[in-house]
Amino acid sequence: MTTELTYLAWTLVLAFVQILLFDVARTRQYGLDWNMSARDATMPPLKPSSERLLRAQNNLYETLPLFIASILIAHVAGRESWLTAYGAAIYFWGRVAYVPLYAYGIPKFRSHVWLISTGGLGMVATAILMP
Repeated sequence: MTTELTYLAWTLVLAFVQILLFDVARTRQYGLDWNMSARDATMPPLKPSSERLLRAQNNLYETLPLFIASILIAHVAGRESWLTAYGAAIYFWGRVAYVPLYAYGIPKFRSHVWLISTGGLGMVATAILMP
């Protein structure tokens, strides 16, 4: 398996971990009975830390389809190179760093990390589109 596909697989693991982090935080607030119910009752707003975990998860989902598609296109088209390998690594590790930065409410630096991870995605796209 190529470096790029390995990073893609680990990014999917990260997405699952982010689902679990939010679900655990929400269940901690609302309780296990609520989690196992039909969830019809109106609940109080989530705590800020839980909201941040949800926003971090949603943020990953905004770029995840683009990352998946770009890695698969690079692989199928035979466009994998040092640029796609480093781009995939930068995207993945940026996304890993982004989660605790967002969860703990660290502004600005979190946005810089997002830009760096998005730059990694741009590197993969560049490798695909270069002549």
